[in-house]
Formats: sequence, structure tokens, C-alpha cells
Amino acid sequence: MSTCPSAEPKSGPGTKSEPQYILKLSCAAAPGIVAAVTTALAEQGANLVETTQFWDRQSNRFFLRVAFLASADDEGRIFDALAPIKARFEMEMILSHTGRKPRILIMVSRFDHALLHLLYQVRVGWLDAEVVGIVSNHPDAQRVAEQEGLPFHHIPVNRDTKPEAEARLLALVEDVDADLVVLARYMQVLSDEMSRALSGRVINIHHSFLPSFKGAKPYHQAHERGVKLIGATAHYVTADLDEGPIIEQEAERVVHSMTPDDLVAVGRDIESRVLARAVKMHLEGRVMLNGQRTVVFN
Repeated sequence: MSTCPSAEPKSGPGTKSEPQYILKLSCAAAPGIVAAVTTALAEQGANLVETTQFWDRQSNRFFLRVAFLASADDEGRIFDALAPIKARFEMEMILSHTGRKPRILIMVSRFDHALLHLLYQVRVGWLDAEVVGIVSNHPDAQRVAEQEGLPFHHIPVNRDTKPEAEARLLALVEDVDADLVVLARYMQVLSDEMSRALSGRVINIHHSFLPSFKGAKPYHQAHERGVKLIGATAHYVTADLDEGPIIEQEAERVVHSMTPDDLVAVGRDIESRVLARAVKMHLEGRVMLNGQRTVVFN
């Protein structure tokens, strides 16, 4: 990656005259990284809001996220000031700012609990984003889209029409200029080609029973096996099915007296919360890739 004004989702407080910028970088660990970056920012009149860092000793990789305030006209000068530091430390670096709300495209099948939770968190402002549409392979979610005043896109998918359906989806993502695609219990597997085309821009949620309990009724399978923990995992989508870098997880204890429907209810609640938190951390630029893992500054 190069240091440049990015199309990456942007969020956070700020004003027209003094917007908030987010700087994320990673490189081999070395002395003087934080000092070099913060000195360069200070020399450009930046006012630091938040600084978080992590040194992964196993890989000797260093990660830094800096949120700062600066004039709306300073982006070019900040870019130029950071360029020598990027070259010196051979950094991967992204500089983004709060130019507009990030645009989210939400995909769902028939289970709409995670979708409804996301829409609510956007409505109350906890998720600082604009939902630009709802996509589904079933017509069920059209009612929700109409209630929210959102465009609804019905794209049916089966084995024979999958390439055509994914071509329509990819065209839609570009047409609405979506920064992030959220799979809110979208029960279709994206192809390797689709996953690569949207790399780093798709977040999925699923129950944490994988790989033990697959299929349509994992909670019923878990009940039959006497599972004592129910959880959910939110992760970036990659070509490896349900094995992308994990952003957020949560688990909750269940007991023997609970029915399969009770477990489903607990699972729905956890899935909704975990997905919303993962989306929020991504939108705020708090997630950085570290190989197959993530560094999450929350």
C-alpha cells in the first residue's frame, strides 16, 4: 500500500475547518517510529486525538493508529511530510479523513435479525455510516427496505445463475460506491473471484460452531450434543470459506434446560451484537491485518 488519501471508510468527529484524520501504518519494528510520525504531524500543526500501537514480537511487526485534527487544506502537506518516513521504515500506510460518511451495502437472506440491528444502530448514530441499499437472494427483506426508505435489490442465486448474479452484485457495489459490504446472515457462499474482487471490503457473521456443526440447523445440532457455550464470529471474507481474519467474537453460556429454540434466540442476539461491533471497528479504522490475524485497536 502507498500513503495516499484513501477510499477506505472514514468516520469520527470533526468539522469542515478541522476534520479528523486517521493514519494507520505497519512495518518492521524499529526504534524511532512513533517519534518520527508524531513529530512530522506536529510540524504540520496536527492536534493528536488518539494514538494506539502494538508490537507483535512473534513477527517483529509494528502497528500504529493515530487519529488527529488538522485543517481541511492540510492533507497534501501531511501526505508529503509522511512520505520520507514511509520510505525510511518501508511502511504500509493509509491516510484517510472524514470527508463523508462511509457507505454500506447490506446483504441478507431470510434471517433478518442482524440486518435490523445494523439499521437501528445507524439510525441512532452509533454506527456513523450511510446504508445505500439492501441486497437479498430472497424477496423477504423488501418490506424492511421499504420501511427504512432504502433501495432493495433482489438478486436470486442458484448453482446455474451464480456467475451472472455475482456480476450483478459486483456492478451494484461499484454503482452505489459502497465502501463496505456487510453479510448480515447472507446464506450464499461468495466465489473465490468475488472474494478477491472485494478483498478487505466484506465482513461476514456466522455462528461459532464451525466446523463441527454445519448445515441449516446448527443450534439444533448443538443442543443434541449438549453444547455449553454459544458464540458468533465476525470476520473478513476471503477465498477460504469462513476462515478469513477474525475481527470480533463473543460467547455466552447456556444450560441443559434450554430448548433448541432458546439456543437459537441466544445465538441471534450474539450474532447481531458481534456483527455491529465488527462493522463499527472497521469503519473507524481500528482494524489492521497481521497476516491471517487482525490487530484491533478498540
